[in-house]
Amino acid sequence: MRILVVEDERKIADFVKKGLKEAGYAVDVAADGEQGHFLAGTNDYDVIVLDVMLPKMDGMEFCRNIRKEKNPAPVIMLTAKDDVQDKVTGLDAGADDYLTKPFAFEELLARIRAVLRKKSGGVPTQLAVEDLALDLLSHKVFRAGKDIELTTKEYALLEYLMRNSGQVITRTMISEHVWDISFSTDTNVIDVYINYLRRKIDDGHKKKLIHTIRGRGYSLKA
Repeated sequence: MRILVVEDERKIADFVKKGLKEAGYAVDVAADGEQGHFLAGTNDYDVIVLDVMLPKMDGMEFCRNIRKEKNPAPVIMLTAKDDVQDKVTGLDAGADDYLTKPFAFEELLARIRAVLRKKSGGVPTQLAVEDLALDLLSHKVFRAGKDIELTTKEYALLEYLMRNSGQVITRTMISEHVWDISFSTDTNVIDVYINYLRRKIDDGHKKKLIHTIRGRGYSLKA
């Protein structure tokens, strides 16, 4: 899952980015509304975390603009204002949720999970393909009931593959959802991480789940 954070207060932006990356998300950060609007129109984001008071283009205008452009990414607005009318204005502008500063980071994570469930029509808290299971809350992964230890990036890659099980996932799709904007597509990092997952997920099992689709990408399927 890839998240765009649009926040001009550096300390808050760094805090949110660090926490989201530790939770397994790929994160891009924009320091003003215009930069955020450009990134939102250029990249495919699963969630946008948006401050209301921004230079160059405020959060309300940002939100109205991306909705006019038919951008479906869920938006969670952040603001120091807790006035009901401000929240109504934000929701009417196209936001999906509204969080007042200061906030507990765990609450932000919970709200991100909530808008993702809504976006996907009520995604369960666990993903499963054959005997492979991934718990979205605890971030635990099991194959045939055996616990599998994954790094944060391995987990993020596996979650993306499992959310799209049975489909062919290209390297470009993986880079856009699992890595951030600084990722270089000229490296073989994706192939390396796929091999890491294969060793942990498939080795020792007769039925292989991670498949290479020659010339196209990868697919996780029974």
